[in-house]
Amino acid sequence: MNLAIGQLDLAIIGLYLAGVVALGCYAGFVSRRGRGEGSQYFLAGNSLTWPIIGLSMFAANISTVHLVSLAEAAYKYGLVFGNFEWMAGFTLILLSLFFAPLYLRSRVPTLPDFLERRFNRKCRDILSVISLFSAIVIHIGIALYTAAWVLRGILGLRPGATILGLDSLLFFIIALGLLTGLYTMLGGLLAVVWTESIQTVLLLVGAVVITAAAWIKIGGWGQMASILATHVHPLAGTAPDIPASTANFLSMSRDASDLSGLPWYSILLGYPVIGIWYWCADQTIVQRVMAARDETQARLGPLFCSFLKILPVFFFVLPGTICVALVQKGAFGGSAPLVAADTYTFMITRLLPAGLKGLVTAAMLAAAMQTCSAALNSTATLFAYDIFKRLRPGTTDHGLVIVGKITTVVATMLAILWSPLFSHYSTIYDGLARLISYISPPITAVFLLGVFWKRASGRGAYITLVTGGLLGATMFALDFFGRSTGRWLSNHGVPGARELFDAIYRIAVKDFMLTAFCLLLVCCAVLVAASLRYPEPLKDEARELVWDDWRAPLRAAGSYRMVAAAVAATLVILYVVFS
Repeated sequence: MNLAIGQLDLAIIGLYLAGVVALGCYAGFVSRRGRGEGSQYFLAGNSLTWPIIGLSMFAANISTVHLVSLAEAAYKYGLVFGNFEWMAGFTLILLSLFFAPLYLRSRVPTLPDFLERRFNRKCRDILSVISLFSAIVIHIGIALYTAAWVLRGILGLRPGATILGLDSLLFFIIALGLLTGLYTMLGGLLAVVWTESIQTVLLLVGAVVITAAAWIKIGGWGQMASILATHVHPLAGTAPDIPASTANFLSMSRDASDLSGLPWYSILLGYPVIGIWYWCADQTIVQRVMAARDETQARLGPLFCSFLKILPVFFFVLPGTICVALVQKGAFGGSAPLVAADTYTFMITRLLPAGLKGLVTAAMLAAAMQTCSAALNSTATLFAYDIFKRLRPGTTDHGLVIVGKITTVVATMLAILWSPLFSHYSTIYDGLARLISYISPPITAVFLLGVFWKRASGRGAYITLVTGGLLGATMFALDFFGRSTGRWLSNHGVPGARELFDAIYRIAVKDFMLTAFCLLLVCCAVLVAASLRYPEPLKDEARELVWDDWRAPLRAAGSYRMVAAAVAATLVILYVVFS
């Protein structure tokens, strides 16, 4: 094994892994001493304050995907994928102003429970299944895959190398999944937020270290901009999706000809669709808000997170762009990442001294483990409350905790099995964004119209979730299997099959952000039409879950309004500067 790091770095990584597992297990001991075992385990006793909520939401979102795949995307396309970070700030404002107060007033443990109170049991069941799928596949599966990829690169293992008879990538997926599942199972949400708070600090320290090292080596912004404006891409000609020029790499706004596939209008129209689902209606993220001490804490926590979301562009995306300029400058003696996915590992092994390599690697593991632990706890909460307790309503709090722990173990196993499938996509982040684009439209439509339109009916919401789910599954199938199916049919004598499926891909799924927006329009139309066709009176328990006047949260007294305005102004200024 040709190690790219030394014994000191390995020791730091080992100490981190031991320390975080021990802290998570200790949190389990503390939570068992509190009142209300179920409340403690799943919602931390509704004791969270805004700094913890904000940090925990940020930590649950940031995973090794961001460190690895944002650097990978930036190495190929520049800063444009940073739009996913800054646009999140606007949807977090929506969560703070409009959604969080309704969630707190309902005092529900899960979002499917909220949907049942607003609509009906069928809507709850569908959202439970979708939320379980997204937690296991999107949050846990991708995080484990990227963390394993990094460890394999750091340890100098080539693809196909084995450890204990297993493929090295699969071995690291299993090891990280089991360690994270252990402390999440024992400690519940308290273990998650404790370890996330520490892991977020470590993550940011590691990201700052690698960015500072790259920044110093390139010689500052002016030197980097000058090199990017006058050089060709290091990987130019190696693949059709690699741009020849890097002149526009520092711009966040691109036109339709850009090879990133993210023109400005697709971001503007498509991101709110996936952002509202992810930040306002996904159990893994919103569970922290639902565990808030009071409404003020629930409002301020997401706004704090929105400020934190400004940082990834500079500490996760920018390093990949700097790496391009460093390679163009010849700073690495003519060497360069063999593929874009190795960008972050390449910088760690060539820019950092002994000790710091281990610290940054530990930060990357922290990013993966915190996302996995957050998703595992939300999975346990969803299954215990929304599925098991429905089948056995007499289950005690202690029984639900046991069910939650078993669910954590099973979800870990399923995520381990699913993780390797992400090798299908050109970049890991591309795969993540595409999956969310197909899942989110019906849920976004139901939550948006559900909290702002009293006439949205339960039957209409159910029809929308089913219709949107089938449309999303069709788009996913066309994306994942469509082009390969066309090639297979063409090779087996079906004339025009390849051309047909390639045309469907270009029109329907290549611009996945625009696809998400179109799916949202369809889902909203279905919900309105079905609600008018099958009207229902608003249930008494649902009256406090719908805004009588959408302007009411903007008129209410509270510091959160000024904070929200400051977030929005900051983001607008940043977009003007980087347009």
